[in-house]
Amino acid sequence: MHVGLASGFAHQRGNGYDDAQFLREEVENLILAEELGFDSVWITEHHFSDYSMSNDPLQLLTYIAARTRRVKLGTQCIIVPWHNPARLAEKIVNLDILSGGRAILGFGGGLAPHEFAGLGIDQNRSRALYSDILDVLIPALETGILVGEGEFGSIPRSELRPRPIRSFAGRKFCGSLSGNSMYSAARHGFGNMVLMLPQRGKEAPPDKYAEVWAEVHQDGSSPPPPMVSGNFYIDENADYAEEQGRKYLANTMRAAVRNYALDSPGTFTKVKGYEHYENMMLRPDEIEPYVEEFGKGAVTGTPQMILDRMWELKEIYRPQGFFPHVYFGGMSQQDARKNMHLFAEKVLPEVKSWEADTSIDDRFLEAAE
Repeated sequence: MHVGLASGFAHQRGNGYDDAQFLREEVENLILAEELGFDSVWITEHHFSDYSMSNDPLQLLTYIAARTRRVKLGTQCIIVPWHNPARLAEKIVNLDILSGGRAILGFGGGLAPHEFAGLGIDQNRSRALYSDILDVLIPALETGILVGEGEFGSIPRSELRPRPIRSFAGRKFCGSLSGNSMYSAARHGFGNMVLMLPQRGKEAPPDKYAEVWAEVHQDGSSPPPPMVSGNFYIDENADYAEEQGRKYLANTMRAAVRNYALDSPGTFTKVKGYEHYENMMLRPDEIEPYVEEFGKGAVTGTPQMILDRMWELKEIYRPQGFFPHVYFGGMSQQDARKNMHLFAEKVLPEVKSWEADTSIDDRFLEAAE
């Protein structure tokens, strides 16, 4: 079983904590992941807030590539509508070449209005941009040829130089599976990224992506097995782990409510393709109960309790790998390192020994042949 380490660069430590120090610590944690035995590291993309201070995952991963030798390098996720397809293709190819073919691609669609505004992109165009950019980008990463037109404009036939070094088949995922994004993901053969886990004892939501995949492909095939993430807090004291994990995940959701303007009714009423997010709006008196309930979704406990829950998740999702967040929500650097080491020492070896029906690592071996 492939096991990676994800970071949301979630800077909820307060304004008194230096941004530059926080960024350096986050990157050093991901570099340490290789030494601790993790198979991959994953970085998200966000802009203009402390919710997530990771504004260029491909740049950060290229730096990490130079400081590591083995660990694979994943994006969780590149927000497609925020990018020119030609520039995005070039940066992906550079990362893959300089890392020796270690890139894993995860794509998303974006949600926060202030991020679209700050980048000068009309959010009403987001759904069309997502589909049209991927329709140009994905073939270009396989063939080395960019060509097409769509919501982003028009690109005459252009050759990527340097050229891609190997196929990205089997190492493409989508973390934004809603609406039309599912159809784009299915067309291009993406696997799903399960980013939020159900609370223990509650059923996982139905797999709508499998239904869309069957509709798109109509050949009896199934989508690639997913990669499963989630938020984990591990400690030898189970009660302490639960208390801390819930607190920090609630902090993360509290920041998410602000970042995605879920406390501002009317935000999405007239935004094309996003109207349904109005149903998620929270009144002031609903925010704290909501974030406290969300915090219960953290996977917490002793090492054995973590292993037991991960086995349950393996049986639910049949994944090809995990990429948990083990620090988040304003956790101190000391606590982050403690959680990383304990997970690596007491959980990681066992999970890596489990069999997966399909493994992303097999795709890398095939590409290297």
